[in-house]
Amino acid sequence: MNKLISLLVLCTASAMASGETIGDVSTTFKLLSPNDKVVVDVFDDPQVDGVACYLSHAKTGGYKGAIGLAEDTADASVACRQVGPIGFKGKIDKQDEVFNARTSFLFKHVRVVRMVDAKRNTLVYLAYSDKIIDGSPKNSVTAVPVPATQPIPDK
Repeated sequence: MNKLISLLVLCTASAMASGETIGDVSTTFKLLSPNDKVVVDVFDDPQVDGVACYLSHAKTGGYKGAIGLAEDTADASVACRQVGPIGFKGKIDKQDEVFNARTSFLFKHVRVVRMVDAKRNTLVYLAYSDKIIDGSPKNSVTAVPVPATQPIPDK
């Protein structure tokens, strides 16, 4: 039993390492177990200073959710904003994953990918959910314009 609890704590800690939870709201009431929720996390782009992304996603409650065995739905939304002076930590890929969180015990994740729109000097962020066999077409997109005087150093 202690090994199972340790494994669940480790899985939860690794999922939280990718972002910081800002808050959540309950979407269903469950009398004896945790409610289903919409959670809002924030993370900073690891390669671009001054850009933070806010990701809302579903979190399944119930008994399975309480012990980390529930599969969350593919519903997610992302909004990235300039929160300070934009700075690049070197050349960035034209497309790169910047956030990844587990949404089921195995095989399902919500991901955020950064893409470079060089023509418009803009960073585009796409949130989507994937699963080994059948991912979801549900997605969300947001963009952060970079000042014209500061070209994006893409590879």
